[in-house]
Amino acid sequence: MDSLWYYFDGRETQGPFSEDEMKFLERKGQIGGKTLVIAQGMSRWLRMCETPLQSSERNVRRTSRRSRSLISRATEPVNELIGECGPVDLKLRDLFSQVFRRHTKAESERIFIAGTAFTTPKEADISSAWPRPWLFSRVFLIFLVTYAMLWVCLIDFGNPYALPGLMLIGSFAVPFSLVFFFFETNALQNISIFDVVRMFFLGGVASIIVTLVLYTVFPVYRISITSAFVVGMVEELGKLLIVAGFVSQLNVKYILNGLLIGAVIGAGFASFESAGYAFRAFQTMHNETFLSVIVTRAWTGIGTHAVWTGIAGAALVLVKLNRPFTIGLLFKARFLKLMIVPILLHAFWDMPLPGIGDSILKVIGLIVIGWLFILVLINSGLKQVTRRSMRGEEGKKNRGAAE
Repeated sequence: MDSLWYYFDGRETQGPFSEDEMKFLERKGQIGGKTLVIAQGMSRWLRMCETPLQSSERNVRRTSRRSRSLISRATEPVNELIGECGPVDLKLRDLFSQVFRRHTKAESERIFIAGTAFTTPKEADISSAWPRPWLFSRVFLIFLVTYAMLWVCLIDFGNPYALPGLMLIGSFAVPFSLVFFFFETNALQNISIFDVVRMFFLGGVASIIVTLVLYTVFPVYRISITSAFVVGMVEELGKLLIVAGFVSQLNVKYILNGLLIGAVIGAGFASFESAGYAFRAFQTMHNETFLSVIVTRAWTGIGTHAVWTGIAGAALVLVKLNRPFTIGLLFKARFLKLMIVPILLHAFWDMPLPGIGDSILKVIGLIVIGWLFILVLINSGLKQVTRRSMRGEEGKKNRGAAE
């Protein structure tokens, strides 16, 4: 595992950064051979030229954007937009490494009891390693099996009483599974499952109400290239206002918390919206088409409201941090730069682009872009945890030296 490095900019310590990130900062000219640096485990500060970080001029030139992978090149501008630097090692293999392994009931119970006054870890004990969620896949499997059984009731036995269940399970399967994914990736473990369920139901419906109110001010009568932007702004703003309420109420200060709150409220919004689409499809279409609508809404839900609002929630906490929430935070340039991302993703999702329409390539492309932002935000959130932990340790050392 690469060491995490820090550098002194003349006023304060910056970091932590990986070796690749430090070399990126060197290429940008932000640091150089005379910059004081230190890594975890080192006893004193050294000039960068005295460490293995210092690259020769020839090696710096050799390391170009062309030599990096497509994902590395894609994460670099996203990371800079968030306020970090350089490409990001997304560690996708680690992220999903536990999904196909066997887990005990006790392991799942430990996840469920996270976030209480008795189980929330101290700041110094929080792990900054990449999370390895798995319970979300079991939740999705339960939904999938339940949906399949209800489908048998409807199709093979012709039982119409299975219809409401199909609508409910089909609409909630993916969004609710995503709720558990973000709950597991919240390394702080400081938000309880009760708060999550509360945000999902109350927050999800409240965001729909706020959105409907906004639509009375900015009505959309048919979807066009222009009106798609209005839809994106109205719905993302409606959800954001509810996210802001929960961020203020819970007084969170971590990016991962904002990501979780936003994703949960977005998932609630998506679930109830999909249930409405399913009911409307049932009224106007045959069973086969109605079921097709449910499945389409389900799999595309992987990259819609939960992802979009998760980005917005993380962006809000990114500018809030330890401060109390104020409306002025919504007008910070750093927040607005990130907030435009879910608005544009939403707008292009609904937009009837000439020659593309709702093609599967457009849908998959938007899903990939959305998740790229989510994964980079998770990385930034974990680095925030590491920074706070290191500052805590430095504070303890300073207090000990003073005593």
